[in-house]
Amino acid sequence: VQEASSMFLHEVLRQAGVLGRKCRVLDLAAAPGGKSTLIASALSGTGMLVANETIRKRIGPLRHNLTKWGYANVMVTNHDPMDFSPALRGFFDVVCVDAPCSGEGLFRKAPRAAGEWSVARVAHCSARQKRILREAVQLLAPGGCLIYSTCTYNNRENDGNMEWMPGQGRLEPVSLTVPKEWGIVKTGFGYQFYPHRLKGEGFYIAVLKKNEGTERKRGRGRLPDGLSRLTKKEREQLRPWIARPEDFSFYKKPDNALVAVPREWESDFLEVARPLRRRSFGLPVGTFKGGQLVPAHELALSLHVNSGVPAIELDLEQALLFLKKQPFAPGGAQKGWHLVRYRGFSLGWAKLLGHRFNNYLPNEWRIRMA
Repeated sequence: VQEASSMFLHEVLRQAGVLGRKCRVLDLAAAPGGKSTLIASALSGTGMLVANETIRKRIGPLRHNLTKWGYANVMVTNHDPMDFSPALRGFFDVVCVDAPCSGEGLFRKAPRAAGEWSVARVAHCSARQKRILREAVQLLAPGGCLIYSTCTYNNRENDGNMEWMPGQGRLEPVSLTVPKEWGIVKTGFGYQFYPHRLKGEGFYIAVLKKNEGTERKRGRGRLPDGLSRLTKKEREQLRPWIARPEDFSFYKKPDNALVAVPREWESDFLEVARPLRRRSFGLPVGTFKGGQLVPAHELALSLHVNSGVPAIELDLEQALLFLKKQPFAPGGAQKGWHLVRYRGFSLGWAKLLGHRFNNYLPNEWRIRMA
């Protein structure tokens, strides 16, 4: 999912003390999800991640990639950065801005990108980046870190923006320890990656720490519009499907879809959900039909599905047929719902009905190539 140079973000998170820490992270320009999946891995189920994307048509790939990672402590939102403030001002411990840029770092890999470059485009990107950064710093908690990155080289979009940033609040650059043999070039405010010096594409990253502001008051409020809590009977019906159900709170959406939210971060998820209407959060569990659960595809791929759920192990040929939604005979399994697996990795759900089965792989996940 992630390009090699961009994976340096994990080292930044490590040196910033984020790995395994219980913190609130916002990826403000997240699609297609390379950095969000890396952040999710770094958090490793602790803390919470809000992955935001402004452009609606890019939300699908973002959700697709995060679903594969299987974590429940993730929210996907589709909002302009300005929509987060003032309700979430000072809320996040880490804000990542992988900013839209002029793409100079892609010229080697995609020469066609050079034809789209112009001085005017650089100026446009720099202005757009400043607008995003201006909002990002407002969302950062005192002591929090702003991580800024681009895939370009010019000063105007990189160090130039970082030099401008302290005027938006009391921010100071954070120095990282980078071994010389890694081939990364230290700049005035950040770190530049060049493809002739390392095995990766062009990339820039910088870290700023926020040293001012007051602690944000946190409180419990009403449920976001459209959410309702499950009855005790409904919660009991979910127990066979979820590992450690006591760790989750369960909600029903207006379309009757059920979601599981980590109880430890429930109030934080709800606080983010209240001002943001275009969002999905927690782990989709499924829907009740005829009093029975129809499990969600996301549950099959999650780290929280109950190990006691029946499963079918497929060989390679069968797995490819399943992923193409073509018929085959699994053989030997009892009637009912089964996880479909290949080499221990879940692919989705199938419901066995005697000598045939229904494949519940979503159509948008189907392999369409020969």
